[in-house]
Amino acid sequence: MRPSSHVVVMARRPQLGRVKTRLADGLGKEAALSFYSRTLKRLIKRLDGDGRWQTVLAVTPASEARRGGLWTRGLPTLAQAQGDLGDRMQAAIDAMPTGPVVLVGSDVPGLKARHIALAFRALEHHDVILGPSDDGGYWLIGVAAQCREARLFGSVRWSSAHALEDTIAGLPGDYRVGQLDTLSDIDTADDWRRWRNSAKPGYGDGEREG
Repeated sequence: MRPSSHVVVMARRPQLGRVKTRLADGLGKEAALSFYSRTLKRLIKRLDGDGRWQTVLAVTPASEARRGGLWTRGLPTLAQAQGDLGDRMQAAIDAMPTGPVVLVGSDVPGLKARHIALAFRALEHHDVILGPSDDGGYWLIGVAAQCREARLFGSVRWSSAHALEDTIAGLPGDYRVGQLDTLSDIDTADDWRRWRNSAKPGYGDGEREG
């Protein structure tokens, strides 16, 4: 039986100079590409294959949804929509079949399968679940099956310290909203250094896996 729960990973094809541009400003293009490629590879491995949910990649550039490649690891893909981050995330969630959906970013090295399992468990008692990041944004948003018709993203100040609070403020007032652990998403060289200094050893090649 196919799982009724779906995880959507927002992902960009790993290409030099096309991924983690703010991180590249501080570390260089090669280091930024290495970090992103390794993090995405590990994330796909962690989130796929245990049968509790179906993992789907929402990819950019759009041509990657048709072509795929080794980097998609054989997972189902769909093209990210046009528009701002909220438009793209909403379209990816809407594209999933009936059932609860969890959407995550691809630049969160501390994200593990247990976080996804906790999110789906929380959606049994909440309408929306969020995973806060330490910069004021969030690394996960999940929506329960009964709330799939809702528009989740109103007036949100993306890439700011207000993204989480704006998203919560824009949800229907009667929604039961829960939160998971705070994790770090890595956008800048300072983010990378803080994560590297706090994470457990073992990531390899100067990087560490939490």
